[in-house]
Amino acid sequence: MSKTNLKALNKNELSEFVKKHGLPDYRVKQLIHWIYEKKVDSIKDITELSGTLREKLSDVAYISNLQLLNRQTSSDGTEKFLFGLEDGESIESVLIPDEDRLTLCISSQVGCTMGCGFCLTGKIGFKRNLMAFEIVDQIIAVNKVKSEKLKVKNSESKIPPLRPPLLKGGARGVTNIVFMGMGEPLLNFDNVVEALRRITEFLGFSRRRITLSTCGIAPKIPELYKKAPHVNLAISLNAATNNVRDLLMPVNKKYPIETIISACKKIPLSPQHEITFEYVMLDGLNDSPDDAKRLVKLLKNIPSKVNLIPFNPYDGGKLKRPSDDKVLTFQKILIGGDITVFIRKSKGQDILAACGQLKARYK
Repeated sequence: MSKTNLKALNKNELSEFVKKHGLPDYRVKQLIHWIYEKKVDSIKDITELSGTLREKLSDVAYISNLQLLNRQTSSDGTEKFLFGLEDGESIESVLIPDEDRLTLCISSQVGCTMGCGFCLTGKIGFKRNLMAFEIVDQIIAVNKVKSEKLKVKNSESKIPPLRPPLLKGGARGVTNIVFMGMGEPLLNFDNVVEALRRITEFLGFSRRRITLSTCGIAPKIPELYKKAPHVNLAISLNAATNNVRDLLMPVNKKYPIETIISACKKIPLSPQHEITFEYVMLDGLNDSPDDAKRLVKLLKNIPSKVNLIPFNPYDGGKLKRPSDDKVLTFQKILIGGDITVFIRKSKGQDILAACGQLKARYK
């Protein structure tokens, strides 16, 4: 008889498991507390349960854990983690330090189907969707690393011996979550929705500290707001015309820009919320003043802000980063159109951890 992975169960399924094994209802809350808050590796570590009960549950169930295969640290403090899954596949997550927060960029799929021209992840193709517990486990695993409770399994890996300094406000564990790693979250809709529920309910993250980024799977955008906690939404737009976006993002042929904009207008945003539009800037393709003016017109009447992301080059890529002057000129035009705009500073480029550079490789 195969054992049940307790992390693979949602709250209702965990309740059914408890009942099936003749345990009182309060055991559900205990199990959630020990698995998600105390981050135990094994049922035998749940000391609140009697030794006899731990043995009984260990005979029929287990608690899965991601395997830390490799860990790299950039010169700017960004860390990239390579995690092994139970079926032998691997994924990458990136931890980005700031003055008062640690933002974890997590993956939702092994590989990606989108094939965006500026993204390295799509080069490995699509392997499979991540289960909800595998998405959430990236947060748990990284927090274990930061508390020095999880060591790398690959003996050949070199890990910096120094523990990173405590951030302002005392933050050492993950404070913010962004679904911007490997994969398209809205093509793994059900698992991502369940993961968001667990991140907010079981791990206690504020919805305002979670951002989900999508290439623009238009029908799923309003559906997300019906079925999932209302987290921040980021749209990877990257062009102001369909002709250019078709070249950069094959998904645009199915969901063109006007369809995405229409879907965004259906979202019931509260007065304090806005949609982030991500715009990877590519030299000679989408970085002209006319592109900026078209973008201003597109986003009119949508509560929004724009993140300009100068392209992060990688070996073998043909696309180029625009000059700083082009980026600043583009920003000024958006500001003149009353759009809030930021230029995102790339981090972790020396370890291929910057935006669009994730490509899990491990043998």
